[in-house]
Amino acid sequence: MPDLRHPANARTAGILLMLAAILGFTMMDATAKHLTQTYHPAQVVWARFVGNLLIFAVLFRAAMFPLLRTRRPGLQCARALMQLGSVGLFFSSLQVIGLAEATAIMDLNPVLITLGAALFLGEKIGPRRLAGIGAALVGALIIIRPGVGVFQPAALLPLAGAFTYAAGALLTRMARTDSVATSVMWSAVVGSALTSLAVPFVWQPIAPSDLWAFALLGVFGTASQYLLVRAFATAEAGVLAPFGYTGLVWAGLWGWLLFGQLPDLWTVAGATLIVVAGLYVWSREARAARKTP
Repeated sequence: MPDLRHPANARTAGILLMLAAILGFTMMDATAKHLTQTYHPAQVVWARFVGNLLIFAVLFRAAMFPLLRTRRPGLQCARALMQLGSVGLFFSSLQVIGLAEATAIMDLNPVLITLGAALFLGEKIGPRRLAGIGAALVGALIIIRPGVGVFQPAALLPLAGAFTYAAGALLTRMARTDSVATSVMWSAVVGSALTSLAVPFVWQPIAPSDLWAFALLGVFGTASQYLLVRAFATAEAGVLAPFGYTGLVWAGLWGWLLFGQLPDLWTVAGATLIVVAGLYVWSREARAARKTP
């Protein structure tokens, strides 16, 4: 097993965890888009968090309540609220705009994470990392193409979600003294409690044929959130930020396979630039870490 105390090993592990988390989140998003065509977004968000909580109840049983113990409850509550905000805003947008477009707008958050890490966490941003993130941002703008149909009122929802996601990621980094299980448990409890207050006003009976999709929301959400928390507890936020853009590729694939929304050449070009930029940043960081005594 690699020694995660070594910077290069820690960064590589964090990147791999991030990639796995993003894949899981896009699978959850595709499931949510399917459900929001029939059910209110608040009901879908409720199912996502309650599903998390039920899975934790099975896994941890009597240990659930001890896991909620933290020396920083305010910080954990704040990061849980940010996560709830990003999920709610993004799921709401899926009723109106395509999965790839919503993901492209939402995936501006890695730039926000990197800038926030420099401003609030004191992490360094070297010129190569800035170049890679800048290239990834250009790729995202190629996909969005302002003024060509993506920018409509609904596009403001994932844009706001990008800010709440970035804030939640930075708060996760600050709360890394708590265990991963504690962080994901706080997210599940806060999300379930608040959405349970709202869902009675929009509740629609769930068709038996949709039960599998609601169940998958909980599975994908729980696994992806766990991986995400592990990633940000393992490596610097700025190192991980560009790899959040890989969600654009998966979103385009799911949109094509599941909803018949085939990405155009501009989307493919932008996604390619994003992935290449992320890999470049990773290679530079890994090389620099190997040179560090």
